[in-house]
Amino acid sequence: MKNSENAQQEIIRRVANFSPSSWDDLFISSCSIDTQVLESYAKDIEELKEKVRKMIVASEKKLKEKLVLIDTVERHGLSYHFENEIQAQLELIFNGCFKLENEEKDLFITALEFRLLRQHGFDASSCVFEKFIENNGKFNENLRSDIKGLLSLFEATHLRYHGETILDEALVFSTTILETITIVHKQELSNALIMRQAKHALEQPLQRSIQRLEARCFIDFYEEDELKDESLLRLAKLDFNQLQMLHRKEVYEVSRWWKDLDFISKLSYARDRVVECYFWSLGMYFEPQYSRARVMLAKTIAMISVIDDTYDSYGTIDELEIFTQAIERMDIKEMDKLPDYMKICYKALLDLYDQYEEELRQEGRSFAVHYAKATMKELVRGYNTEAKWFLEGHVPPFADYMANGYITSSYHVIATTSYIGMNSATKEAFDWVTTKHRLQVAGDILGRIMNDTASYQFEKKREPAVTGIECYMNEYGVSEEEALKELSNMVENAWKDINEEFVKKNGISMEIIKRVLDLARVTHVFYKYNQDRYTHPEKVLKPHIIRLLVDYFKI
Repeated sequence: MKNSENAQQEIIRRVANFSPSSWDDLFISSCSIDTQVLESYAKDIEELKEKVRKMIVASEKKLKEKLVLIDTVERHGLSYHFENEIQAQLELIFNGCFKLENEEKDLFITALEFRLLRQHGFDASSCVFEKFIENNGKFNENLRSDIKGLLSLFEATHLRYHGETILDEALVFSTTILETITIVHKQELSNALIMRQAKHALEQPLQRSIQRLEARCFIDFYEEDELKDESLLRLAKLDFNQLQMLHRKEVYEVSRWWKDLDFISKLSYARDRVVECYFWSLGMYFEPQYSRARVMLAKTIAMISVIDDTYDSYGTIDELEIFTQAIERMDIKEMDKLPDYMKICYKALLDLYDQYEEELRQEGRSFAVHYAKATMKELVRGYNTEAKWFLEGHVPPFADYMANGYITSSYHVIATTSYIGMNSATKEAFDWVTTKHRLQVAGDILGRIMNDTASYQFEKKREPAVTGIECYMNEYGVSEEEALKELSNMVENAWKDINEEFVKKNGISMEIIKRVLDLARVTHVFYKYNQDRYTHPEKVLKPHIIRLLVDYFKI
């Protein structure tokens, strides 16, 4: 009887009781596309694109006009149509081919030029802001009334490097004033466009935002702008609607695949977040040429989510050890060793990689799947280590936790997998991402810490807690508040690393590097303000997804 009781205790499961999906069958009910509407859109878009292209390269435009136009095009989500033209114009600007006339002291345009250059990989100097500093070392008090300039400065500060104290101070200066204005003058300025833009920026800085979301927001703002260009606005709306049709088709495919797997009834302990997984991949690249890559990445993220829950919320130590070994071998013969519930997940994972290999083999790119598999194996080893810590009640040193946490953030496996569906991703690109360079490590840090702080309140209830916060508090004998503050500083330093490395490139194309940056942006949106919006998507992610995949512009 005693042995029977012990056996029963060993199979007690830790179930997290996650909330159900928010979507029911919304994205699998239909994916039909009106081809006549699509053809009409395509014709109008081509005509408007030529008009905008001429505006961008126009030689008679002054520097301020050119910078504002480039920024407006980019914020509308249209820059992928004009990448070569925009890059060429910014290179001319960086090399001093355009000069400001009577606006040397204009904060708005100075900050805008600085931000655009750094966003495009040019190492612009922060010394341009010294002209706004008074003899006492503080920013000029007259700038307090320049809301447009302060907003431009605020956005620029989020591209700062380590040691750029002038931008550290500029962030505090601009944030303090903008927050005060938006609070104190909330009633009388509630309808002022610039104030609503400032409030939005404080909530979501451009450098740390998902491009497609920002485009959707900016189109709404731009429509109210008295100085708007109607052609540009129409192009933005048409382009958004056209892309949304493609995105709806993709999320339909991913959702159908997920429904056919029937994980939700077979693996009820796992989170049902396939639409959010697609949104994650959409945040990393929205352009039409990455359609296949988005679908592949979304399916892989969905599998990572199930595997994560298997280690974190359900499996026993013995089961997880066997599961880890099976994934290490990636062999269907390993299935016989697994518990029945693990067989379901394992088979789906192997099938997915087999599908990727078959498709890419025809293009001579099956090597890409090898890299994706290698990072998945690394991930499950990390998950297994964390699970042992948790189940054995071991709180490791902070450095050990973070070394493993860089892996379990899943940043590395997602970044690597994001390349497999990209025709332009060569073997050199995969070698680059697997070297774990400073840019990648910064993303790992950001992903691990933001995930930990977001889920900390939930994890605290599951004694013993094994998170970065708990490890830091335990090792350094500090309070929860002090630990959270220090980890927040680590996140800010990671962003500075990302900003610095982005302009170095090291011989790797901007197209490849940008995936790592955009993954950091997605992570920020999913986990900022210490909120796990992936696990609990109802309040924030759901409205975001509706705006991008359900609502459209009436033309």
